[in-house]
Amino acid sequence: MKFTEILLFSLLRFQPSQSFAPPVNNVVRSHNTGLAAGGGSTEEVECLVVGGGISGSTLAHNLNRAGVDVMLAEARDYLGGNVKSHKTKDGFIWEEGPNSFATQPSIVRIAHELGIDDQLVFADESLPPWVNHNGKLHPLPKGQGGKGPKGQIELVFGPNGVMKFALAGELLSWPGRIRAGIGAFLGHMPPPEGKEETIREWVTRILGEEVFLRCIDPFVSGVYAGNPETLSMKAALPKIARIEDISYSLEWNKFGAIFYGGLARQIELTKERKADPPDAAWPEFEYGNPGSFKEGLSTLPKAIAGELKDKIQLEWKITKIEKSADGYTASFETPNGPKIVRAKSIVSTVPAHSIADVLQPVMPKSKDIFEKVRSEIDRIGIYHPPVAAVTVAYPKSSFKDVELPNGFGNLQDLPGFGSLNPRTEGVRTLGTLWSSSLFPGRAPSDYNLLLNYIGGSRDVGLADLSEDEIIAEVDKGCRQVLLKDDAPEPKVLGLKLWPTAIPQYELGHLPLLKELEAAEAELPGLYVCGNYRTGVAFPDCVTFGYEHAKTVKKFLETAKVESSQVTADMTR
Repeated sequence: MKFTEILLFSLLRFQPSQSFAPPVNNVVRSHNTGLAAGGGSTEEVECLVVGGGISGSTLAHNLNRAGVDVMLAEARDYLGGNVKSHKTKDGFIWEEGPNSFATQPSIVRIAHELGIDDQLVFADESLPPWVNHNGKLHPLPKGQGGKGPKGQIELVFGPNGVMKFALAGELLSWPGRIRAGIGAFLGHMPPPEGKEETIREWVTRILGEEVFLRCIDPFVSGVYAGNPETLSMKAALPKIARIEDISYSLEWNKFGAIFYGGLARQIELTKERKADPPDAAWPEFEYGNPGSFKEGLSTLPKAIAGELKDKIQLEWKITKIEKSADGYTASFETPNGPKIVRAKSIVSTVPAHSIADVLQPVMPKSKDIFEKVRSEIDRIGIYHPPVAAVTVAYPKSSFKDVELPNGFGNLQDLPGFGSLNPRTEGVRTLGTLWSSSLFPGRAPSDYNLLLNYIGGSRDVGLADLSEDEIIAEVDKGCRQVLLKDDAPEPKVLGLKLWPTAIPQYELGHLPLLKELEAAEAELPGLYVCGNYRTGVAFPDCVTFGYEHAKTVKKFLETAKVESSQVTADMTR
């Protein structure tokens, strides 16, 4: 769920911009039909990408465009990982995993390269996320879609701006507002020395307990399905944490009032975006605005599959990676028996919970890293809690007939991104995305479509429930927040339980990654990546695919030069 991007957009509106357009070349793969020493036929490629989720598939796309002979191997029978879209005969489009992305240049770029940019759809930028508190829905601050300075003015002074939220909103009490205002505009206690702060500790120190409980806790639950009392602030939300550093870097801002750091960062971003504007051939977009494709997010991995074709191997389960004389070998179990791939470079985007044994032959420290005992949070390795994505629909007439604040209209029209449920409200569902309001064509006109996320690291017992019990919990939550008492039973479109869903960036995560980086540095050309390392959001995965392709390309070019030099020396 992408409430982090929405809230960041509301408060600071920042994301980085990059630019990279490698040339397109076609390289013929070398095939070897003989048997390797360990048994199984072999193939040789320049780069093997293991894992066909969004990170791996976008990386393979960018490598292919850069002229690299690449193979993409995926254990499932489709590309996309947790991204899987469905369309029913009666007109519903729904997702099994993430529902949207916070639009970034990397996404628009790859859509343009694949010829699917005409399929992009963007939400109404004025629609806010809502927070359920004390039996009412409260909008979080949002602009009205204005660009540049106009948008900033709307965000602060508009009908649903920060000033309206602070002075007339009902989500925070007056003591809570005053405490948040002091931290934002006057200052706060400095960070503790030698201590890694959790999200709860950081937010409470700067903005107060009430802001944490009613604003931050629900969207952390929505994004990570995590526990803000164990999630590391600098690991999970590094861009926000950095704003405190910027605040203290302002010489006159002695007490680190965070508003001024956010303002300084916004000025930096404006300059960066002007220096590196989007390609004029791309569709227009607004940074951070929720987006998708007309037929759902699966449009992207399906387009990549159509582009890469026989460079993709599905239902290939990797069993081990080993060092070889000129690179690495990877062994797979496939529907056609054992297979071995030789490659100068291997990039793994396999989830953290599945990679340790695979790496053991080539990286002996891998089990120590990925199965590290983290006593401070009672964890082993990187935790992936269970999360269920449950899509249901109800007739519009079954929603509460109430007018929402700030002129957004009637609840039956669901004018917003979705609703979040603080853990203090007694609703088991983490949050509900109002899918039919976000993008066109998601449901028949007389229905509202809702994607509910339930479970997470504070509700692991969800995994023990039956499907009927999970649906009953979701329906109960919808009735508590959105529906009339006499609403009919839900039309259930889909339920997908992800037993190991989103990696948790908890205390100790950054030191663990440093250990991984050190082990990886001893193995040039082997890259151990994934959303536990480069970010869990859809745009993070797409941007990784674009940026890391440059790293792999540079390695291969350097290795080729060095190999040529060795050959030349030998022939003298």
